[in-house]
Amino acid sequence: MSEQLLPGYIIRRGSALDRALLLKFMQRTYQDLFPNEDFSHLEQTVKQYFSSDTPLWWVEKESGGIRGSRGREELLNNDSSPPASPAPPTSTSPIACLWVGNAIDQVQGNRHAHIFILYVVPEHRRRGIGTALMRYVENWAIQRGDRQIGLQVFQSNKPALNLYNQLGYQTQSLWMVKFLNAEK
Repeated sequence: MSEQLLPGYIIRRGSALDRALLLKFMQRTYQDLFPNEDFSHLEQTVKQYFSSDTPLWWVEKESGGIRGSRGREELLNNDSSPPASPAPPTSTSPIACLWVGNAIDQVQGNRHAHIFILYVVPEHRRRGIGTALMRYVENWAIQRGDRQIGLQVFQSNKPALNLYNQLGYQTQSLWMVKFLNAEK
């Protein structure tokens, strides 16, 4: 079942059948930020955390009868863009995804939604999709009784930081890392 997210875009709930596509979107997310890295290890993250308790949503462009964007199979296979072809009314390639997990507030002990991934393909950015997805998940979290929502974002991801700041997100803690030299 899908519903309109924004004019021209629909949102639909993902399923266990979307595991490979979720992995592909996660890899694209990180490759955008770190193009020279290998992200094959993300398969383990999906395997460990993707379940019926961690909802996934896809955004698709509303189909006008012709599919000009890449389909699910082409995205998974990294094929070059195919020629436009007839498409079923509700079957288009996802152009964005949102995957949400659960976290426990370490101060108050309350369960809350935690955004694992929000990704919009580059060709569809700056059209309000990220904002609409954030509002969508905030409403979802409120309906299930959450009092807050959390996420992690890389300091180098300025567009995402700007989006979250505009939506009222605030830094609550800092994740600190020290790289250790394994050689003695």
